[in-house]
Amino acid sequence: MKKLYAAALFLILAVAVLAGCGSQPAAKTAAPAAKVYKVGMDATYAPFGFQDQNKKEYLGFDVDIIKAIAKAEGFKVEVNNLAFDGLIPALQTGNLDIVINDMTINPERAKAVSFSKPYYTAGLGLVVRKDNTTIKSKKDLSGKRLGVSIGSTGAEVAHKVQGAQVREFNTIVDAFLELKNGGVDAVINDKPVNEYYVLTKGQDFAKALDGDFEVEYLGIAVAKKNTALLEQINHGLAAIKANGQYAEIYKKWFGKEPPKEK
Repeated sequence: MKKLYAAALFLILAVAVLAGCGSQPAAKTAAPAAKVYKVGMDATYAPFGFQDQNKKEYLGFDVDIIKAIAKAEGFKVEVNNLAFDGLIPALQTGNLDIVINDMTINPERAKAVSFSKPYYTAGLGLVVRKDNTTIKSKKDLSGKRLGVSIGSTGAEVAHKVQGAQVREFNTIVDAFLELKNGGVDAVINDKPVNEYYVLTKGQDFAKALDGDFEVEYLGIAVAKKNTALLEQINHGLAAIKANGQYAEIYKKWFGKEPPKEK
């Protein structure tokens, strides 16, 4: 009887232990790490993208926009500084995942990469010296010495100007410096960058002109094969426009409300 009682007691205790184990909640599975995408920009295009010389961090409208899109879509970004003319090749070779750099959407570039929906409405303009009274628009550029950055739409336009002497520079800052030194008569570049440069660095010697060029649209670029990422970027861009974050970033860098979309 004692042996029978002991066996029964052991069986009851074992069932209780197993029941207790079965009631324990399953261990939580760690959340997968967020995907990190390499973002490329030429950090000489303030206020779109530039580097803080003290903190060495990248700042600007483009930086804030891509970070906001990344947060909305649940991924992260790592900003890389690259010369403008090397950005599209880096996308094509897989060294970059995303390019956001005051880059105009045009047919030639669209053959090499895929663009998001426009995130900024821009256009080319001119920067000339304050004492220049002969250049007021693109009609006055014939035969002049023109400074542009390599691979830019400004360079494309400059090479079509009759009789112009076109000088291409690695960065737009170098083109502005050459204007200051008298080596070129005008710089053709995106208007927001021109205006920011004159306001912050060139106010003593330069002035920005509209130039009467056509309106252009800026896009975020990815490799042709990366359709899923492009869809995420477009979705995130729509989200930050809808929740007001895009307008906040726009006002932060340009001091005004973004234009209404048609």
